[in-house]
Amino acid sequence: MSGISRRDFLAGVAAAGATAVAGRFALSAETPKKIARGTDLVTLGRSGIKSTVLGIGTGTRGGREQRDIGQTAFDKLVRHAFDRGIRYIDTADAYRTHAMVAAAIKDLPRDELFIQTKTRAKDAEAAKADIERIRQELKIDRLDTLLMHCMTKATWPADMRPVMDVLTEAKAKGRVRAVGISCHGMDPLAASVDCDWIDVQLARINPTGAKMDGPPEEVAAHLKKMHAKGRGVLGMKIFGEGDFTMPQQRFASLKYVLGLGSVDAFTIGFSSGAQIDETLAMIEKVLGEQAE
Repeated sequence: MSGISRRDFLAGVAAAGATAVAGRFALSAETPKKIARGTDLVTLGRSGIKSTVLGIGTGTRGGREQRDIGQTAFDKLVRHAFDRGIRYIDTADAYRTHAMVAAAIKDLPRDELFIQTKTRAKDAEAAKADIERIRQELKIDRLDTLLMHCMTKATWPADMRPVMDVLTEAKAKGRVRAVGISCHGMDPLAASVDCDWIDVQLARINPTGAKMDGPPEEVAAHLKKMHAKGRGVLGMKIFGEGDFTMPQQRFASLKYVLGLGSVDAFTIGFSSGAQIDETLAMIEKVLGEQAE
């Protein structure tokens, strides 16, 4: 990673506090002034899907953190998020949290929620089976976004064409609203830039490179190109999947991501209502400062 190292980032936070560290990552791009809170709605590019800026993730450490709190606590977590105004829930087949999400949202208004999930299918038949099974597991007729999960090769646009065709057909039939991918690695992420099949891109982004596909500045450059093409860009690993243990680190990362101008919304894997409350307060503070 060029520029500031992760070690320097952590040391700087401890020494200087949130304001000084966040300033080191300030970018020239401004967050749209219409966004003032993490619960504000944004449109995910050409998909037309509406999402709150902040979403709750269910895949921390492969979903273990959310599964370990149990269904009752998870129900309370989702309800707390909803009551605070969050409408975006991220899950995946690999996280083994579909049933938990289904139970947690059963009494919530479906038309207000944006639910994203992912498939690891590698062939057409598996993809067809996954679509039907996932709809049943989540107990919803139409998936808002269905992503191909964890692309690892630059050749994925050719390799995954049979799966892409199945997802396209599902979208045409109204079983899926939008399609896209998540990547693990710079090569597949770079290959995503020119793939017009993608409606929504889920990407790992934070200012230190923690749990990311490559140097932040390189990832950010790709996301900017994707956003310019009209795609919805969603961020993840904003807090480095728990690596940012200090509030100042989390604040600095939120300031960096929100300052990019190319990340529409992002998901964070929470396990308590207090974490949600802190993040919403930080987002409002960041956006307030950027609007001045």
